[in-house]
Amino acid sequence: MAEIKASLNNLRMAPRKVRLAANLIKGMSVARAKAQLAFLIRKPAPLILKLLNSAIANAKHNWQIEEDNLFIKSIVVEAGATLKRWLPRAMGRASAIRKRTCSVRLILGEYQPSAAKPRKIGQPEILKEKEVVSESTEQAARIEAPKKETGLKGVAPDKPYGASSESKKRHWSRQTFGNIRKMFRRKSI
Repeated sequence: MAEIKASLNNLRMAPRKVRLAANLIKGMSVARAKAQLAFLIRKPAPLILKLLNSAIANAKHNWQIEEDNLFIKSIVVEAGATLKRWLPRAMGRASAIRKRTCSVRLILGEYQPSAAKPRKIGQPEILKEKEVVSESTEQAARIEAPKKETGLKGVAPDKPYGASSESKKRHWSRQTFGNIRKMFRRKSI
């Protein structure tokens, strides 16, 4: 029995919200799940539908399995990395904002197991020497047509400081506004 897999990684949506749509279609036939997701008014619904269509395409292309024979065997929503951001609050405080991500794993199963095996990609054809020579001359003719470039290329503008690292440090140390901020702060640390 073939298991057709598809996954959606780093979805910028909380796993708790995605699970509401994912658990709705667990165990359904593919056609019924597509209809359910098409009319579901939730943000993750079109994304899960896209994942389902990808899994169906995998089944047709790699396994030669018809869509009518497929059902959703399992769909798992796992927590991904959490992006941490900060929201400024009163009195100099900051509250944490956790922007959660998730990954969705979808596995399709078959109602009637078929003897289908994954299709192997064929070996590349070996060309005869005459064909190779004719193709290479055609490619060379295409490459030989030179393109005229206008303007100077590779010339960098002059730096406001010298080429040495010491002169660069000297230049940036003259930028006094940034240095004043380091010395005089509004509040003591």
